[in-house]
Amino acid sequence: MRFGLSSEQETFRDQLRRLLNERSPLERVREVAAGGSGYDERLWTGLAEIGAMGVLVPEEYGGLGMGAFDAGLVLEELGRFTAPAPYLGTAFVAPLVLSESGSNMLAAEWLPRIAGGEARIGLALAEAVGARAGAGVRNEHGRLSGTALMALEAGTADAFITAAGGELWLVRSESAGLTCTAMTSIDRTRALAELRFDGVEAEPLAGGKALTRRALDLARVALAADTVGAADAMFEQATAYSKQRVQFERVIGSFQGVKHALADMATALEPARALTWYALHMQTEMPGSTEAHRLACHAKAHLAEVGRMVARGATEVHGGMGFTDDLGLHFWFKRIGLDRQLLGSPEQIRAEAAAAMAA
Repeated sequence: MRFGLSSEQETFRDQLRRLLNERSPLERVREVAAGGSGYDERLWTGLAEIGAMGVLVPEEYGGLGMGAFDAGLVLEELGRFTAPAPYLGTAFVAPLVLSESGSNMLAAEWLPRIAGGEARIGLALAEAVGARAGAGVRNEHGRLSGTALMALEAGTADAFITAAGGELWLVRSESAGLTCTAMTSIDRTRALAELRFDGVEAEPLAGGKALTRRALDLARVALAADTVGAADAMFEQATAYSKQRVQFERVIGSFQGVKHALADMATALEPARALTWYALHMQTEMPGSTEAHRLACHAKAHLAEVGRMVARGATEVHGGMGFTDDLGLHFWFKRIGLDRQLLGSPEQIRAEAAAAMAA
């Protein structure tokens, strides 16, 4: 049995890399990051044209009807290029949540638009993990009130999926009583926001706590896949630099200390990738199960730590240049840093996985 990508998956990944090389080079990432929207329309259009937006959308709604693993490959490549594209919420979490909620009307309205790249869905799920003082969203007869912090991919969202009272709700961006205020984070390639609800009309996504946990599992394993791509890119850049930078008339890659640092990164990153791929696979094979939940938690927690180690090591291999804006290494460093903080720290998520196993 061959464990790896199929020829079709490799072809799709190569096509995606060509698109990202063309439309999301470092210079373009700098421009979008300076603007703060976390969204590049030309890149978004390209993703829709090659079918990336419809990977998880069922065929009857104009998508490809593929699995979470295939969409995870897209996320990995987006992380590799620090691409400013709100893919996680729109094309990874939203299609599965809408399909599994039993709301055929919402699915029929949103899924074809998602597949065509015509709609963007943000995620406001932080309060389902742990609400900060003064934050939290409550449901009062189908109207939401309160505050949701760290809403993901909020810059150009047409709607948000948010958690309130143990349920998931779809809130349209133009709804009366909804205020969206941009939040600043270390990663300027993605837009975060604070959402304030004042009796906002919301549409329920049936499924209760099980669907809420499902959405969190999907978002967490997506963040793990994004971290894999970003960390792999930093490792590749450090390896290439070690073969070019000369000190004492030798390339630094010939020094034992640099060799060991690169070896440590490689031996940590490859098993982490395997864990993430397995966690993605389980989101399709056993969706909503305790095993899928446990793997999503462990993938997110483990990649948070491996990603931080690789980011630090790759920066150190570059020496003082690693901290300059000229190389742009900080874009990957900050992306990994934000991935680590979103939707629970490693310690918190591991405790959650342990509690689920004990239940």
